Amino acid sequence: MKTCGVIFIGILLIVATGCTPSDEGGILVFTQTFDFSQGQGDWQVDFTDFPTRSYDSADYELTYAYTDRPANLGSNLKSIMVSGNNHSDDLFMFMKRKISGLAPNTDYTLVFDVELASNAPKGAAGIGGAPGESVFLKAGASAVEPLAMVYGNAYTLNVDKGNQSNSGEATVVLGNIAVDYDTKSYALISRSNSGSNISPFKATSNSDGVLWLIVGTDSGFEGVTTVYYTKVNVVFSTAN
Repeated sequence: MKTCGVIFIGILLIVATGCTPSDEGGILVFTQTFDFSQGQGDWQVDFTDFPTRSYDSADYELTYAYTDRPANLGSNLKSIMVSGNNHSDDLFMFMKRKISGLAPNTDYTLVFDVELASNAPKGAAGIGGAPGESVFLKAGASAVEPLAMVYGNAYTLNVDKGNQSNSGEATVVLGNIAVDYDTKSYALISRSNSGSNISPFKATSNSDGVLWLIVGTDSGFEGVTTVYYTKVNVVFSTAN
């Protein structure tokens, strides 16, 4: 993936293709765009909120791959596929990526625009919740690396992502993964926190100028959810 950079007040910011750095009224704004048809872009996948018993990772059918998106969405176009069977009624399937070169110990406001393919139609019935409306798409950032940690008898996330429809300190709910009624195949959807009904998301970089991006689904549907992430766009802004 190509990169471009901008030097601003002595700080080097390395940003991906599509970056639009600007200095508007004392605010530095820049964009990171990840198009997974062009590469995985160093994103990693992990899972939490399921029991630690040795057979559970297989029983939950936890899988991911950098692979072709569904054929009806275009031939030979790559995506990041993430899938799991939510027996616990609380499965979190997420991607993460380290962002370096930020100003240390600095507050950033982040606006996310996530594009993914889902096959969960609106209005469908499911155990524990609907396969579309009860699977919540979240995005956020943390100064520490998001990790699956053992707490009691379950894997949990070491940062506060909130629970299902609730945002946490490290994430904001962008919406759910429901596509149009009666949809039989995968369809592309976009979700963002740019709307007026969603609070701006803010995160503080660590002393090394690092933030970890988080994008994932928090599920209340007790069944199989498989999504294909195609793009993630993040707009950063900070006062200078």
